[in-house]
This record gives sequence, structure tokens and C-alpha cells, in this order.
Amino acid sequence: MNRSMKVLRTLIVTTLQFIAVGAADGSPASGQPPAFQLQAESPQFWSLVDRTARLSVVGTGFGFTEGPVWDEAGFLYVSDETINKIYRVHRDGSKEEVIALGDPDGNTFDRRHRLIDCASVLRAIIEVTPDGKYKVLADHYDGKKFNSPNDVIVGPDGALYFTDPTLDLVADEKQEIPFQGVYRLDANGNVQLLTKDLTQPNGLAFSPDGKRFYVDDSEKRNILVFDVTAGGTLKNGRIFGEEPGGKDDGVPDGIKVDMNGNLYVTGPKGIWVWDAKGNHLGTIVMPEQPANLTWGDKEYRTLYITATTSVYRLEMKSRGFVPYRQGTTP
Repeated sequence: MNRSMKVLRTLIVTTLQFIAVGAADGSPASGQPPAFQLQAESPQFWSLVDRTARLSVVGTGFGFTEGPVWDEAGFLYVSDETINKIYRVHRDGSKEEVIALGDPDGNTFDRRHRLIDCASVLRAIIEVTPDGKYKVLADHYDGKKFNSPNDVIVGPDGALYFTDPTLDLVADEKQEIPFQGVYRLDANGNVQLLTKDLTQPNGLAFSPDGKRFYVDDSEKRNILVFDVTAGGTLKNGRIFGEEPGGKDDGVPDGIKVDMNGNLYVTGPKGIWVWDAKGNHLGTIVMPEQPANLTWGDKEYRTLYITATTSVYRLEMKSRGFVPYRQGTTP
């Protein structure tokens, strides 16, 4: 998301008294941000989330939250793009600084349980080390600096896949790569361009069987899906879904998938839930505009959601697909 939009939205939210938790059938008061609501577009929506589910606040008072990752030790890693730090955030709301870093964004664990971050100011994909330092894994493609890496996931082959829009390109720094790409980074540090067909690629995800690859475009407000070839390249890119909205309603951003292949995509006013065929099943309307989300808790049936100044928790019926845990049992 564009830095000026982040700052503006943070200022708006922090000057309003928002409704943090609401009834599933609640409606916002005039002049207030939206209350939490579960808006079904299909009966199938209720097979994924209980009608009486309640949203809870894990922690608040952040600048702009992004990149949540659940650690089985019982906490989340969360990026704060305004305060320029990555934190450990515990279920009781307490937080510990992990590293101070200019505009950290999306995070993941790799198969070795290393914390991987998209470091916008460094224009790099980095490993955050246990001692609070970092190691650059990649910062160039074809001899040119990345734009501003935004989100990162682990693929079925164990490689890292990431998006590189210009959304957080540092002011006064030159864009060296003349497009906004999606890349694969292997264990040897080799960077492979997968597609440059998106205007501003942002969130990304694989289907549980590894045969489909999803990536959204924040500028065009849509989600694309590609077929994954036997060689790991992408083909047959097409529009999977659209998430239209008003100017300040939010855009497609973070993506997560459940074990049945349903997608959970942040978008205008909340989290849009899609089935694997591209049908919009419903929307989880949030009291603050979400940017990203992750599966967590013991059986990975809880969505942890980073939304502007806060981190939220919502128990689900569905069980999350967690790529870096493939081959393990919760």
C-alpha cells in the first residue's frame, strides 16, 4: 500500500472512536468506521465461519500493522511500517521489539523456520536473525535494484516467492527495474522473474495442491490466478476476481488460503472470502482497514489480522493452509 495512503488512513482512524467489536448483524453508527460484521453472499460462507463468531483485539496502538506470522511458541511477528520495527506480539497484547528496520512489510517463515521479511527501504528480501540483526538474501534482479519488495511466501518447492511493486519505493530513489514483477528466490540466491504483467503486484498465495498461483494487483483492484507448470513457471494468467471499492475503501492486499482452497483476501472494508472457482462467498467487515492476515493457534483455525493500528483475532471453522509447514501435522 502507498505510504501516503498508510499515513492518511492512520491519522483518520486514530482521530475517530472506532467500534472494535460488534455483533455479527451490527451496523455502524453515522460518522463511525464500520463495525465488525459477517456479510454472507452465499450459504457456503457459514461453513467457514460461525454466525456468532466474535472479533477480539489482540493489541492496538501501532502505527500501521502488516506482515503477521504465527509462531508456535504462542506469539505473532508483526511489522509496523510507520514505527519502522518488527515486533513479537503476544496474545495478552504485550509486545517486544525484534528489530528496527525502515518500513518492514510482508513476512513469512521459510522451511528452516527463518523469519523472512520484505524490507522496503533496503529494497531487499532479508532474513531476520535471532540476535535482532538481518542478512540480505536478494536485492537485485539482472543487475538492477528491486523496487520495494512487498509480500513473500514459501512455494511448494521450498523457494521464496515475492512481489516487487513500487508502492513503497523510497522517495527520491530511482526505479531501476522498468516494471513491477513477481519473482522466485531459490536457496542458492538465484532470482527468477515469473511475471511482469501486473501493474502493482501485492499479496500472493499458492493453492494447497501447488497447481495454482494467486497474486493481486492493488492498482487494478483484482486478483489474478496462474497455472503452475511442472517446471515451476507460470502460464495462463487470468482474472480470478475483482474487489472494487471507493477511493479510501482499501485495495486487494494480503492473501491466505485454507486447506480446501478457499481464499481470504484483504480488500475494501474488510476480508473478502472466495471459493476456489472465483465465487465471492462473503466479506468479513473490519472496524479498521486490514492489510494482511495469517493463520494461527494450535490447529491453525484462527485468523490473525493486521488492520491499520491494531491486530485482531477471529476464530474460524476452516483450517488454514500454511505453506512452510507442509508435511507436518499441527
